[in-house]
Amino acid sequence: MTQTVTAESKVIVFQLNGKEYAIPVSQVRSIEKVQHITRVPRTVNFVKGVINLRGLVTPIIDLRSRFDMEEAPYSESTRIIIVSLTDMDVGLIVDAANDVIDIPLSNIEPQPEVVGTIEADFINGVAKIEKRLLILINLEKVLHPLEQSNAWGDE
Repeated sequence: MTQTVTAESKVIVFQLNGKEYAIPVSQVRSIEKVQHITRVPRTVNFVKGVINLRGLVTPIIDLRSRFDMEEAPYSESTRIIIVSLTDMDVGLIVDAANDVIDIPLSNIEPQPEVVGTIEADFINGVAKIEKRLLILINLEKVLHPLEQSNAWGDE
């Protein structure tokens, strides 16, 4: 019995403003329903506050705000994706998160040259899966300001 091995990337697919985005499963700890978020004074606008998640205080970022998109009210499908990056857990508020898929690495193209969009700074690449176009998010760049004290309003 012979097996063919193709390099794949397993990702969580989520929606924001009608577009599909993806982040590696390896960086995702859990997907949660929206719960009470405690506002933290003097934080940047996209940091919505913190939640108590199983005894851990976890900062929450609204990805719509982070990407300079129009804010939308939370719905039944709104989710918080808890991601882990450099020993830090952060929650990302997204419109919906409901798909885990394998993307063949051959289907991933480098970041497109898009002029004038803030999203372009946060993109690792684009994956084409059948008729879907998935924007691969670079979490290091999305979360970068949180690693510096100014995101929390400290001087």
